[in-house]
Amino acid sequence: MSTRYPFTAVVGMDDLRLALLLNAVSPAVGGVLVRGEKGTAKSTAVRALAELLPAVPVVAGCRFSCDPASPDPGCPDGPHETGPGVERPARMVELPVGASEDRLVGALDIEKALADGVKAFEPGLLADAHRGILYVDEVNLLHDHLIDLLLDAAAMGSSYVEREGVSVRHAARFLLVGTMNPEEGELRPQLLDRFGLTVEVAASREPEQRVEVVRRRLAFEDDPAAFAARWTGEETALRGRIVAARALLPQVTLGDAVLLQIAATCAAFEVDGMRADIVMARTATALAAWAGRTEVTSEDVRQAALLALPHRRRRSPFDAPGLDEDKLDETLEQFKGDEPEEDPEPDGPGDGGPGDGGPDGGGPGGGIPPQGEGHAPDNAAAPEDVPAPDDAPAPEPASAPQGARAGERAAVKAAEPFRTKMLSVPGLGEGAAGRRSRARTEHGRTTGATRPRGALTKLHLAATVRAAAPHQKARGRTGRGLVVRRDDLRQATREGREGNLVLFAVDASGSMAARQRMSAVKGAVLSLLLDAYQRRDKVGLVTFRGRDAEVALPPTSSVDAAAARLEQLPTGGRTPLSAGLLKAHDVLRVERLRDPSRRPLLVVVTDGRATGRGADPVALAARAARLHAADGTASVVVDCETGPVRLGLAVSLARELGGTAVSLDELRADSIAGLVRDVQGHRTTARRAA
Repeated sequence: MSTRYPFTAVVGMDDLRLALLLNAVSPAVGGVLVRGEKGTAKSTAVRALAELLPAVPVVAGCRFSCDPASPDPGCPDGPHETGPGVERPARMVELPVGASEDRLVGALDIEKALADGVKAFEPGLLADAHRGILYVDEVNLLHDHLIDLLLDAAAMGSSYVEREGVSVRHAARFLLVGTMNPEEGELRPQLLDRFGLTVEVAASREPEQRVEVVRRRLAFEDDPAAFAARWTGEETALRGRIVAARALLPQVTLGDAVLLQIAATCAAFEVDGMRADIVMARTATALAAWAGRTEVTSEDVRQAALLALPHRRRRSPFDAPGLDEDKLDETLEQFKGDEPEEDPEPDGPGDGGPGDGGPDGGGPGGGIPPQGEGHAPDNAAAPEDVPAPDDAPAPEPASAPQGARAGERAAVKAAEPFRTKMLSVPGLGEGAAGRRSRARTEHGRTTGATRPRGALTKLHLAATVRAAAPHQKARGRTGRGLVVRRDDLRQATREGREGNLVLFAVDASGSMAARQRMSAVKGAVLSLLLDAYQRRDKVGLVTFRGRDAEVALPPTSSVDAAAARLEQLPTGGRTPLSAGLLKAHDVLRVERLRDPSRRPLLVVVTDGRATGRGADPVALAARAARLHAADGTASVVVDCETGPVRLGLAVSLARELGGTAVSLDELRADSIAGLVRDVQGHRTTARRAA
């Protein structure tokens, strides 16, 4: 077994370590979501936590880790007798992003179930994680159908496996820990709310601390066993403090005044539902136990709010997580009642962990997480590849930003986003699960049956029976059971929805530069980005102005990054429409090689004008558009032309693309009820004409 990096050897990131330790003290807190840039030791810290957890008593031989003091009466390996049981180390089970449904929940042997009536069940990862940690790295990239199963298990504390009338249930209570890089996309709100706490991590900007990180990592890689041995004392002390805090936890009291502060804080920040109140109460109680106290204080409530509320107050995917700490302090002070004086931090068992300095020194004691490195405050700098918003007001249209190209105008603020009608790719795809276009998927309505190519995942019972029925006499059937062979099994084919690659080609030329007009254009694109977020799409952004086009954002799952690039998009200069379409064609060509199953949808946002030197720019744009039509790329042109006299150039461009044109006003959900039908109709007409 490989040696894990010691938890106490992690440099800095005190708020992350504290959040993990609070869950170790009280698993009822509900887990941790760790958000941060790549290369910040998120996974290292999470994996190291498992070594600190106390051993778990289990029923001997039970594959589902039943507690010997109160075994699960419905355990598939049961029934069990109460008894002393045996102890084993706490498990940390990792859920791969690309795991199958059977790997997560377990699998039934359908052949044995049909032929012999025997429930032959092979447990999955949820059974392995029972009474332990379920860790999902890159949780934001997890497929939707796996997220649904996780939500069900987290809500009910049990997992159900049902296949054509045969079902198995087992307990599945686990500590859910996830890590993610926000640049790669956000989580669904339902799953986001299931994480009790969240922390933001970032690499330290202090040279001395970065040096210490490198020094320790190199020492660990040179000799993992020797490095771990150096930290044995700190690990033992921290493990002892966790055990002591767990023992103290039932004695901690949560007074009415503190409960009022918790409720007032959740109300002030307008979080949805009551889960935030419950999580804050459990977190504050765990903080008191961690600090060696039996009563919860206002500081515990403040700390609990900083950990439990940031991810719950987001009102849209473009809102940055975080709390207004001044507002938090005002709320706590307003509802502050009489409370006992806080006892000093006890000495002894806390040495080595967050809360009393630890090996790195300077950690707060059961109180407020540090606001330095490892914690991203509300005004933290954005990742290097996502330009930070400019706080200064935009200059007048006639003035250009410092360092801008000739004729370029400053970025304008996007108009308020609105709900758009769904744009979809015609036909039936086989891409990643999502909510946009029709596709063959593992989940959805059953449309037919076929022979399984690999492992059987979704049995089509009627088709299987029809395949086996003609052979019963030849197979010597004598009893009531149906004699089923492997060749008889049929896989159900299902139709659901897939996510697509939505590539925006946005005209940022001088003809689009009027402030009010460009604000409306940005608002429309922002609305489409919000729709892409909700439908689990990948998005990309190509812009064209001046003499050339550029890829402002390569295809990504992060609509936040796309929105940030759009916000800072300057305008001005000529309209190289053909260059924009050719650049979009190059991007789609590369993406087809990378992910051939994900079908693209090209959204061109322009007034249709094309200018440039040399040959006829309109004819060049038409030739570039026909390249997309030849590739079969579904497309929509958002016509931004305004005024009483219109040239209809965007409509002509849409015709060359084999797509459809829609005006900014028609893009709203209540105005384009027939848009999807129009997209498909234009594609059908183009194919017939060809």
